[in-house]
Parts: sequence; C-alpha cells; structure tokens
Amino acid sequence: MDYKETLNLPKTTFPMKANLPQKEKEILNFWEENSIYEKILKKREGKQPYILHDGPPYANGHIHIGTGFNKILKDFVVKSFSMLGYYTLFVPGWDCHGMPIEHNVMKEIKAKGENPDLMEIRQKCRDYAKKYISIQKEEFPRLGVFGDWDKPYLTMDPNYEATILEGFGEIVKNGYIYRGLRPIHWCPVCKTALAEAEVEYNVHKSPSIYVKFPIINFPGNIKTSFIIWTTTPWTLPANVAVAVHPDQTYLLFEWQDEGYIVAESLFESVKEVLNIGSYKILKKMNGKELEGLKTKHPIFENNISLTILANFVEMDTGTGCVHIAPGHGYEDYQVGLQYNLPIVSPVDDEGKFTEEAGIFKGKFVFDANTDVLNMLTQKGILLSSSSIEHSYPHCWRCSSPLIFRATEQWFLNVNHNNLRERLISAINTSQWIPEWSRERIYNMVIVRPDWTLSRQRAWGVPIPAIYCKNCKKPILNEEIINNAAKIVREKNSDAWFTEPVEKFLPPDFHCPYCNGTTFYKEKDIFDVWFDSSMSHKAVLEQRNGLKKPADLYLEAVDQHRGWFQLSLIVSKTIDDTIPFKAVLTHGLVLDANLKKMSKKLGNVIAPDDVCKNYGADILRLWFASIDYSSDV
Repeated sequence: MDYKETLNLPKTTFPMKANLPQKEKEILNFWEENSIYEKILKKREGKQPYILHDGPPYANGHIHIGTGFNKILKDFVVKSFSMLGYYTLFVPGWDCHGMPIEHNVMKEIKAKGENPDLMEIRQKCRDYAKKYISIQKEEFPRLGVFGDWDKPYLTMDPNYEATILEGFGEIVKNGYIYRGLRPIHWCPVCKTALAEAEVEYNVHKSPSIYVKFPIINFPGNIKTSFIIWTTTPWTLPANVAVAVHPDQTYLLFEWQDEGYIVAESLFESVKEVLNIGSYKILKKMNGKELEGLKTKHPIFENNISLTILANFVEMDTGTGCVHIAPGHGYEDYQVGLQYNLPIVSPVDDEGKFTEEAGIFKGKFVFDANTDVLNMLTQKGILLSSSSIEHSYPHCWRCSSPLIFRATEQWFLNVNHNNLRERLISAINTSQWIPEWSRERIYNMVIVRPDWTLSRQRAWGVPIPAIYCKNCKKPILNEEIINNAAKIVREKNSDAWFTEPVEKFLPPDFHCPYCNGTTFYKEKDIFDVWFDSSMSHKAVLEQRNGLKKPADLYLEAVDQHRGWFQLSLIVSKTIDDTIPFKAVLTHGLVLDANLKKMSKKLGNVIAPDDVCKNYGADILRLWFASIDYSSDV
C-alpha cells in the first residue's frame, strides 16, 4: 500500500523539498545571466552610497569556513543597506604578496629540488597567487555573496604597486621613515624581520635560570652579587648591564658566606626557588643607590657590566634584577640608549652565533642554551636551573620560535609628529562595534613599537631606496621614489630588480652625504601589511563608485593588530585622515580543539563541502543566528 496517498499534502507549483545544493546553483546562474547585481547598482545610481571596504584575504589556497564567515557577514551588510535604498558597490580584493604565498611556493620548490633565481621565484609566486585568485573568485560567489567579482582589486596589480610607492613617498616626505639598528622579531627559518602583526604567541618550553653577577665595586668586606633570572640563557653573551627599579627596595642578605642582592618584594619567592636555609639580612637599599655598580660579565672574563635604573623592571616574577642585552630586547634597547650602552647582537640571519660570541660561534642560539648553562656551572655562578612553559612569539608562517635580534631595518616612527596621540584621537572619534573593540585597539596602539617595514624576502613590493657605493649610506629621495612608481605602473614591481639603478635616478644625481655618483638599489621588500594598509589610497580614492572614508571596515578580531591598525597608521601618516567611519569586529571560527581555523594549521572546513551536501543558505542561516562578535 502507498501510504503517501493517504496523506493530505498541499499541491504546489514548487517542489516540496528544498534541494538547496542544486537549487542554489540555478539561482546563482539566474543572477549571473540576468546581471542582477549590476541592475541593482544601476537602480541605485545617484543614491547615497554605503561603502563597505573589503579587507583582502591572501591568495594562498581555497577559502575556509572562517573566510566564508567574513564574506557572508559583509554580504549581510551590503544587501541590507541596498534594500534600504543605498548605492552599495562592493569591490572584493586579494592580498597577493608576502610570506603566506612565498612560503608555500618555496615548499613546492624544495620538494622538486629546484634552485630558481630571484626573478623565477617572483614569477612562481605571481602564478601561485593568480591560481588561487581564480579559485576563490568561484568559491566566494557560491556562498551567495554579491560583489564586483570581475573587477576586484589585487595588490600585485601594477597600478596598486605604484600607489604603494607613491604613498610611501608621501610618508617619507612627512618625516616618518628612518633606517636604524634596533632589535626586532626575527625568524631564523624564514631569515627575515617580522612586525608585531606577523607574530603569533604559542606555548614554548624555555630554560628558567638564576645566575649571580659578582659586583666588582660593592663597598664592604663581603663578596656580593646580584641575582638575575632569565629564560633566554643564549642572550647572556650579549649582556652589557644589570637593571634595577629606581623606586623599589632591595635587600642585601648573607647566605653561605656571600652577599646577594634581590628586590625585597621578591625575596620570599627567590628563597624558595634557591632553597635558601640559614641567611641574614644585612641591609636594605633603594634601587637608586645601586646605580653605577659594576659587575663581572657572566660569559667573558674581560668584560664588565654596568648597573642601571629602569622603570620596566617588574616585581611579580624573577628577582628584581634584570639582565640587559640591548641587541636582544626592545625595552633593553630603549634603556640602553639612555645609558649609551653598546648594542651587541652576535647572531646571524640563521640564528647562529657569530665570531663575536667566542666559543659559541656557529651554534644555533636555542641549542646553545645547554652550552651556556655548562659554562655558568663551571664558573660557579649558576644558582638554579629548571624549565618553564610560557607564551612565546612564533613565526606566523613557519610556526618556528622567533628571536629578538638587532639588525639594520627600515622603520616607520610612530612617535614622529605626535602620531601615537593622533592615532588615539582617531580611535576615539570613530565608531567601534562592539564597543569593547575600541579599548582593545587603544591598548595595542598605546604600547606599539615603531613599525618594522623591511623584509628580507623575494615576493613583495621593493623599498625604493638606494645606497651610495662610496659612503654606503642609505638614500630616500622623492624623485627616485616617483620615478620608481612611474616605471612600476608601466611594467610591474619586477622592474626595480631588473632595471639598472641609473633608470631610477634624476639627471646628474649626487650622493647628498659625500657627493658620490655610483649607487646600488635596496634589495629588501615592504612588509606585506604595508600593501593592504594602502588600500584606502589605491582603491577607495581611485575606484569609481567608492569613497574615502569608507562607511565600514569589517574583519575578524585579529585585525586590531593588523589591517585596522595599520590602515589607520598609513592614512594618518600620508594626509592625517581616517580611512573608515566605523569598524566592526567579528569573532574567529574555531575547530574542535578551540584553535583558530587556519590553512596553515590544516584544521579548516571547506564551505564547498557544506554547499555540496546542505547548501550555502544553511551556512548563511547559521551565521545569521549566532553572536558574530564572539568566537564560533
């Protein structure tokens, strides 16, 4: 018996089963064949525009649920404002340069055993980016996302690259750019500098050691030492000082016939770690009284370290006495400038010690920790050694632990012309959704260091600087930058590497420092974040139907450190404007282990799989029903 015949079912002209995987394709084909998006824009011509500016995803793989979440949320906004009568041109974009692409290309090259030159690597990266732009241009519209998919913006487009150089020229003219020796995050695997936005913090196991620094000129008859605590023994060869807090109280105590100095507030924890039994408090001193004391160097017999004052010395961990290596720490570097301390950084591009490190030469820094501990033990100055798990910076591409290393780099000065204060003012006058996101980016900007712009890699926009062969000094010249922009616009950024330096020089150009006449070009490229942070100039200001400021920037919470912040910095340094009226932050899409879904980690779900089995509207319904501001 056919039980269906016994049911009172409605008779309709449409199927009772949604069959979204098939039906959605028919709808998408109808939209495309009938130019529905274009007709909507045509109907809205002359109406008030509402511009949601697309932050460009990397062209380095298929889209995943996280990138799909972002584009679908944007589509909700664009379609909602279109239905309210606004003109809503949505121009999608792609980030085409940088380590996310070059890293994958280099893995392919290594697997094939190839040995390409610079220009071959760049071409392979360009082809790789083109491949995934084509793929993602099919995947995003499958989610029902309206946009000008036939005319996206690409950061490797010659006009975009030229605009980057022109924008850089404005920033140079306004005085924000300098080249200097300063400790920065360095990836010894990728062999390049990294900026704050490219650093990921993961759990890392490090040594935890307490070392005594014997004081040479301490008054009195008892042999006295500072006790320092560090988790980076490999930086001890670069030590030049011991820092104490000027306003804290320090104890001099006697233990096993020797005197030791630690902060009073940390004495109990030090006593526990070092298993100090019988002891005697000899004296209490203010930190300021210790300034100028000289100590023996923990590694090199003939070196002396100076005792200095520093407000950043913390009283929640350690001993209150901090080992200072200006070549391996930002705060160390800053206080080193105050005391005119040498910047010692005996580490090469591969993270191996140089000849300056003596017997450690050739050792990889993390491997050398054991050798350093052995030497400290032999000298009788290692008081305690254990290990600790803590949050530690890692490379965003290869996931290797980073090191702080002093190198010559190009920087953007975030304190020039009161830039930091102007950024804070811009944050306060813009709308931030949710409201807590305002405080988040404020807290980042208030403490951020200067922006490390240069990268020692192949795939990116070149920094248009030259060097004098005679005096070796770097030169940033407005005419040279403009010439570079003009040539790049005619060709592409490869031209900087293939054309002779003379092609970029003004007529009869001489070195402004020594009057030299022969030059060579900078080999470094820009941080890839500099590319995308120039999108307001390259896209909003140049594309018909768009405008600056955009009404909305909408990205994930990690962009407070990235695109949101850096776009604001670039805009303020070029013409003191704000690129957006409002910023909306959404959460991250997490896997079953509560880790961010990432192509790098391989823990992603492809939206295409969901579309094939259930349909894109299921994803859209899910995203519409959740709290977008929290992690999913």
